[in-house]
Amino acid sequence: MAGARALLRHCPLLLPQDRHGTAYEGFVTAQGRDFHIRILLPADLQLKNARIECSWRLKKILHGYRHILKQRLHSCPDLVSFMVELKTVLEIALKNTQDLHIPRPPEYYSCLVRDLEILGWNRVAYVDTGLTTVKLKAEDSCGRQHLITLKLNAKYPTEPPGCLVDFPIPFAVSWMPQNSLIDIYNQFLAALESLKEFWDALDEIDGKTWVLEPENPTRSATTRRIAIGSNVSVNVEVDPRHPNMLPECYFLGADHEVNPLRTKLNNNMHLWDPEISLLQNLRELLEIDFPSRVVLEKSDFAKDCGICYAYRLDGSVPDQVCDDPRCGQPFHQACLYEWLQGLPTSRQSFNVIFGECPYCNK
Repeated sequence: MAGARALLRHCPLLLPQDRHGTAYEGFVTAQGRDFHIRILLPADLQLKNARIECSWRLKKILHGYRHILKQRLHSCPDLVSFMVELKTVLEIALKNTQDLHIPRPPEYYSCLVRDLEILGWNRVAYVDTGLTTVKLKAEDSCGRQHLITLKLNAKYPTEPPGCLVDFPIPFAVSWMPQNSLIDIYNQFLAALESLKEFWDALDEIDGKTWVLEPENPTRSATTRRIAIGSNVSVNVEVDPRHPNMLPECYFLGADHEVNPLRTKLNNNMHLWDPEISLLQNLRELLEIDFPSRVVLEKSDFAKDCGICYAYRLDGSVPDQVCDDPRCGQPFHQACLYEWLQGLPTSRQSFNVIFGECPYCNK
């Protein structure tokens, strides 16, 4: 209910189309203009598998920002957060679209070139031919490479450029008319260092465990689904502002496999030590050793769906597992739901459907 009120506050013209909250249609507003949009969520309400349909005009405006919006779909915790991000990106896109038709004075170009020279061309990754888009590169203290994309409008440097970064948190620039690109760059470097411990924690997980999802995580991604055993995994959601604190954990697998893990987590929660790494804490709380990348292959955990015989289906992986210990066959939620709906013996109670396993009939 709180989420619905927040969505209504930020996007009053975007309304739910069903009682399950899986379809929304209406308008998103930016710079006094309304753009038609439709958002379709899967049954599990996972944003990463959402489908967005919009008017051709909005699609054209956002064309150059598709990869950013895709990242945001994967990293935003809920629909409200994504819509706030979408409106921010749309504001920047509209501003830049308008600026393309505004002739820029000679002072704009001389000021920009001077700023780039002061910054150092070795820090510039890309400049477009119209000198309206600049990408700067930076390396954090751990040697990780990062990019910041600057969209400059015709009033630069009186007005700050729009900044797009691959961060798990919003990046707000502090700007005065006398500032230059070096000021943005220094703020970018400071933000990189503030996120160091967050990326350290996730890099250790990526390097020492088998991560099932996301397949190619961006720097803005805050979740990891880590393999524990065959058809058993844990999904962790790390707080980028407090990466050393206990993350949200959600276990996936058959009940007889995940129930003992939930019990261990609850019983050992008080042992969490912010002085040691997130991965080491998870090992100690769950009393397990995560499967090693050295000894095992990802295929040992990534089992195909027992219905469609594929691993990935529209970006999702099999996350529903038969509870019978002798079966344990995984399925995509969408495949299993469709299968059970077609069985005359299945029964449904609200949004839960009960039926027999397609593999073992239990």
